[in-house]
Amino acid sequence: MPARTATTPLVDPFQRAISYLRVSVTDRCDFRCTYCMAEHMTFLPKRELLTLEELDRLCTTFIRMGVEKLRITGGEPLVRKGIMTFFEAMSRHLESGALKELTLTTNGSQLARFAKDLAALGVRRVNVSLDTLDAEKFARITRWGRLPQVMGGIEAARSAGLRVKINAVALKGFNDDELLGLAEWCAKEDHDLTWIEVMPMGEMGEELRLDQYWPLKDLRARLAERYTLTDLAERTGGPARYVRLEETGQKIGFITPLTHNFCESCNRVRVTCTGELYMCLGQEDMADLRAPLRASDADALLEDAIRAAIARKPKGHDFDYSRQKVAGQVSRHMSHTGG
Repeated sequence: MPARTATTPLVDPFQRAISYLRVSVTDRCDFRCTYCMAEHMTFLPKRELLTLEELDRLCTTFIRMGVEKLRITGGEPLVRKGIMTFFEAMSRHLESGALKELTLTTNGSQLARFAKDLAALGVRRVNVSLDTLDAEKFARITRWGRLPQVMGGIEAARSAGLRVKINAVALKGFNDDELLGLAEWCAKEDHDLTWIEVMPMGEMGEELRLDQYWPLKDLRARLAERYTLTDLAERTGGPARYVRLEETGQKIGFITPLTHNFCESCNRVRVTCTGELYMCLGQEDMADLRAPLRASDADALLEDAIRAAIARKPKGHDFDYSRQKVAGQVSRHMSHTGG
């Protein structure tokens, strides 16, 4: 057999090519969403975080090994000091053609400030987390957020030419009465919309996952009472399954980790802001990339660590609410792993 090189594609034990990397650049956020983190969070010491230069080197290595899509996450990625220098560094891979897409997931709070710069550096679309269009409810669910700031950011993104996709977490008793309103608003504004089942990650204090859980099969059934839904064959390699609302022509996605295991085509891995590589969002197994990154200026140790980790990528997650407890719960907060 020929010797493996840095250009040999990353393929996991189930013959899935790993072409999508999600990188958290910070665990910090200017919101405190109730399903994501505790109100009084203890954030990581800055010395534990990868520097922007280390993030550049790590992402460049993954791109050299076959990653074609890079999503920047947090926390809130745009609150990281100097973050635009990192986007500028990654834009060179877009220019070379090695990277097909550079994008980010954001709460929208800083988009008014950064949207034009992001567009100039080759970002073409952003995912904005938005669970309600009601200002009072928005302040309650985010604790620290203010809806007008986010709506201004969304408008700035659109004005800069960025395609906006709205990600809404389905929360029983909170936004289940806004199903049609959010769909209609997204149709009017020409935003795509994806609904996400709440995931069992991290300790949320008084917030109970079972109380929040709203299965998307119920959401879909309610949509079908109002609209004609056509299933789409479209697959992005990610977890979403899409339908088209025939009356509006818009596309709506459903991410259902709890009622449908979406792992069979998983092409992604996640790196935390401290350099931990998680091969599956719903598993605790991880590989430390910070140590090999800092142990040598050459990339051989880092490449070996990445390949060894991909060789352990599991077939699927084990999120489960079926036994009326959060079986398979992941103890780390979503803000640490990256959404």
